Amino acid sequence: MITDRPASDDKAARRAVTVFPVLVLVAGAAGLVSPGTFAGWTSSVPYLLGTVMFCMGLTMTPLDFRGVAKRPWAVAIGLVAHYVIMPGLGWLIAHVLGLPPQLAAGVILVGCAPSGTASNVVTFLARGDVALSVSVATVSTVLAPLVTPPLTLLLAGAYIPVDAGSMMTDILKTVLLPVLGGLLVRLVAGKLVDRVLGLMPWLSSLAVAAIVAAVVAGSASAIKSAAVSVLIAVVLHNGFGLALGYGVGKATGLGRPASRAMAFEVGMQNSGLAASLATAHFSPLAALPAAVFSVWHNISGALVAAWLSHRSRHGRPAPAGAGHALATTTAEEA
Repeated sequence: MITDRPASDDKAARRAVTVFPVLVLVAGAAGLVSPGTFAGWTSSVPYLLGTVMFCMGLTMTPLDFRGVAKRPWAVAIGLVAHYVIMPGLGWLIAHVLGLPPQLAAGVILVGCAPSGTASNVVTFLARGDVALSVSVATVSTVLAPLVTPPLTLLLAGAYIPVDAGSMMTDILKTVLLPVLGGLLVRLVAGKLVDRVLGLMPWLSSLAVAAIVAAVVAGSASAIKSAAVSVLIAVVLHNGFGLALGYGVGKATGLGRPASRAMAFEVGMQNSGLAASLATAHFSPLAALPAAVFSVWHNISGALVAAWLSHRSRHGRPAPAGAGHALATTTAEEA
């Protein structure tokens, strides 16, 4: 007999995608209203991101990589779609809207970032293929040091100078090493980590909120004039990413659950990484699109997931990997 997933899992996932954007929105408002309070936080952004990625590593297991070996073709489609569609959309939207150089570079950088792991939870809510979602998010994060800098140089280099080598080093230090460190700790002290695993999403959420507060505070004086154009760019970027990701899944014959996973793996970004890189290599203003994206893609993702779930027939089995999705709720952000 087909059994539905536990109601507690749905409640936990919905709470995750509701509380996180609210927390980030409050942090952004605080940075805007009282920028002086967070004036000294900018230098801490890379360390905050490192904390987020370490928490992500703690939630990972070898099963995440085993899933890649079992379905290499589907994962490869997801990776190519993510790193082609979102960077291309970022460049196109920045060009069509005629954004100033710093904002244009910021939008493009968001597009060049790896998948956001909140996509795993949203895929779960949408009754999509969570195992595929986890695999694509994991591999896109591991590949980020090799892919994000050259893509940013290629697409944003016409707007502002981009030091791809330095950016690659920063991603290695603030993303890959913390993720590998967390994974190592999980392998060595798995039982101890399991006891505190429930705290990881909340710690990650607080770190991402602090990043957003620092980013907004750093560009508070320019936000009023740029807010509308940035919001339009972010909504278009995310919306087209979700739609095209789903379309790629359908066009390649992956099936409905996998297509739903593809939508969120393409349309949702690690905006915490984008904000950190923009702050370090461009300017606080260039980090503004990432801060707005951090809030918006969780809201839009939750709404789209609710709509897709509503369309599904009742009594469908829980998507594979659902438990892991809840464990990795917001090791992002991003």
